[in-house]
Amino acid sequence: MFKIVEREEMAQGTVIRNVIDAPKIAKKAKPGQFVILKADEKGERIPLTMADTDPEKGTITIIYMVVGKSTARFKDLKVGEGYMDVIGPLGKATHIEKVGKVICVGGGTGVAVLHPITRALKQAGNDVTCIIGAKTKDLLILEDKMKAASNTLYVCTDDGSYGRPGFVTEQLKDCLNEGGIKLCVGIGPVPMMKFVCKMTKEYDVPTLVSLNPIMVDGTGMCGGCRVTVGGETKFACVDGPEFDGHQVDFDELFQRLASYFEEEKRCYNEYCKLSESKL
Repeated sequence: MFKIVEREEMAQGTVIRNVIDAPKIAKKAKPGQFVILKADEKGERIPLTMADTDPEKGTITIIYMVVGKSTARFKDLKVGEGYMDVIGPLGKATHIEKVGKVICVGGGTGVAVLHPITRALKQAGNDVTCIIGAKTKDLLILEDKMKAASNTLYVCTDDGSYGRPGFVTEQLKDCLNEGGIKLCVGIGPVPMMKFVCKMTKEYDVPTLVSLNPIMVDGTGMCGGCRVTVGGETKFACVDGPEFDGHQVDFDELFQRLASYFEEEKRCYNEYCKLSESKL
């Protein structure tokens, strides 16, 4: 068992932070890599990119939004309890080097994935500007950590309840207009990543995206994470999860993500009803 040593409910209780005792993974993990978690013997294997690691304490941190049956089951786990399986680190780590002026854009729980990457880019000597966003102030996460991990931080909310009103792409455009950006990293909901890439392509700024939302098995065996990148079929879990965002076929990605939407929704509702009946 991989014990949960810290647990926090964030963003109106819809986003959960777990710090997990996993010393071997913490020792080897690098920014951009993920782990596969399984709550119990009958549970589904879920790939989640690590939000942080602490090799000295032997812990890894995951942050996830409750959107289906498996993440609802994860939410039920308390401090002292744990995951039956945690496998990793998996996937290719983010390539970190000093390139100059970098801009990192995160939305929703994608901010958690972006955090270790942003920190590593700053530590490598880059001038890092970070833009994070959420639908509303109460759904914003990791603002303090992202501020510490970057040189400049901008916050946006769709409803204008905090920071700059509007989407992160509006702030991104202002930053791009200033010029000098050598690299953009965009991680968040697929629509956000699509429009970030569309904008940075106009300015000829190389852009990395993380396609962790499409992963299922996490080891390349199931084929569920097939994506088209530069006209070629790639597997997000073993070839990524990061890719050149200007080469990703986002329209195809949208279709694949929606393939089992109804089944996922039904399983989640059934689990919620079962949980309520036990109260």
